[in-house]
Amino acid sequence: MELSDNQKKYLRGLGHPLKPLVMVGQHGLTDAVIKELDQTLDAHELVKVRARVGDRDVRDEALAAMAERTGAVLVQKIGNVGLLYRANRKLPRIVLPGA
Repeated sequence: MELSDNQKKYLRGLGHPLKPLVMVGQHGLTDAVIKELDQTLDAHELVKVRARVGDRDVRDEALAAMAERTGAVLVQKIGNVGLLYRANRKLPRIVLPGA
């Protein structure tokens, strides 16, 4: 899924007040973390993720891998926090503005 700049801006606004719901720690990106993130995306569509896995390159790889493995879009990353979006397959709750 590809998002326009306008849609990303809209999602960043919605994601600003959110707290991180999924956290990646010292054990890195495990299958359990991916499963938890997948379930959280189904429930919320827009999720903040905190990744404390090492230096910047490792963190960026972890956030990109999370997006890829769950079929989500990485909307934004600031420091250790990434914002992921995936529309609910059955009943989408977030209506994105047009491109």
